[in-house]
Amino acid sequence: MFYTSPNQFEPLMPEKGLDELYPLNKSILESSLKLSAEIHPVTAQTLAKLLRSMNSYYSNKIEGHSTHPVNIDRGLHKDFSHQPKIAKLQRLALAHIKAEEEIEAWVRSGENFSPFTKAGICRIHEALYDKLSIKDRTTEDGRVIEPGNWRDVEVEVGRHVAPAFKSIPAFLDRYELVYNKNIPADKQLIKIACAHQRLTWIHPFLDGNGRVARLASHAALYRDYTSGLWSICRGLARTQHSYYANLESADEPRRGDLDGRGNLTEEGLRNFCQYFLKVCLDQIQFMHKTLNFDDMRKRIRALIIYRSQFDKKIRIEAELPLYFLFTSGPLTRAEFKQMTGLGDKVAQTLLSQLLKTGLVESDSPLGTVRFGMPLDALQFYFPDLYPEAATRADDST
Repeated sequence: MFYTSPNQFEPLMPEKGLDELYPLNKSILESSLKLSAEIHPVTAQTLAKLLRSMNSYYSNKIEGHSTHPVNIDRGLHKDFSHQPKIAKLQRLALAHIKAEEEIEAWVRSGENFSPFTKAGICRIHEALYDKLSIKDRTTEDGRVIEPGNWRDVEVEVGRHVAPAFKSIPAFLDRYELVYNKNIPADKQLIKIACAHQRLTWIHPFLDGNGRVARLASHAALYRDYTSGLWSICRGLARTQHSYYANLESADEPRRGDLDGRGNLTEEGLRNFCQYFLKVCLDQIQFMHKTLNFDDMRKRIRALIIYRSQFDKKIRIEAELPLYFLFTSGPLTRAEFKQMTGLGDKVAQTLLSQLLKTGLVESDSPLGTVRFGMPLDALQFYFPDLYPEAATRADDST
């Protein structure tokens, strides 16, 4: 029997046991603000770009459609595999990256977009799938996924029977009424967690429901919490068993008279919120540790020493200007070369090689230079952030 009435997925917010969630909410907000204040805005933009690629990897990995980070990077440079399966996964990863970039722009612009509205959820799905060809968005059973369109078939996901497809608009109207309104700051993250769980419960699309839910959470967290500097996708993927278990637990029916007043379990929803908030805090704390300035100088030095053993154009004198770029932002090319302490010709050779290898980036041949984060440097810079990037890509991933 399929759900047909919105009261069947109540409660949408837990009423009891919130005292244990409020401290998490407060710690996440305070830690997020501290992280944003510590990193230079230009370095933050470079890191956010890296994290978009990482998010596409982890979000698709959760769905069992993983492609190697190296292949994602190749796709960004329009280097697609000759193997159709791998090339399709590359295109899916790129669609996710571009959709996330668009969503962040919507949030920054303050335009009429909310991940808590029916229109906003539809728009997220459209942003993801309209970047794929019809072939790439055709399911294994031959159905074409239409960007932004609700499903028109009944579905069961594991033990969960999703609402009848004709009832999806009604469920999303209720979803919007509850979640798309201002609430006290100490409940904001609880709301985001609940919205994530209940959106997966509705399962409004033929495909991409998990990805859309994670993109919606990314949008909801972006302005006040992440600024693109930490990733909920990474945390969910690295605790995937707990993620699925908590999602499914919150799908269960009410467990008795002490378990809220709705049709579904309030305890299960509260437990999902606690899991979700703990993942957020863990990811922020991880990024604080990862971006530690003192450690970063040591990591830069280790990378330069290693690279110089195989590349005579890379010199240890690159350490100081690279560290400056990371902590303090862009330099003119003349400033960068002067900071190396080398003669102009040798310094120019060094800078040219750093640009070639992606350790330094610039938007034009004569423009200022900024800190780069190529995949093959991550094992030195951020060894635990995206460890899969350091492994070798093979023909099957």
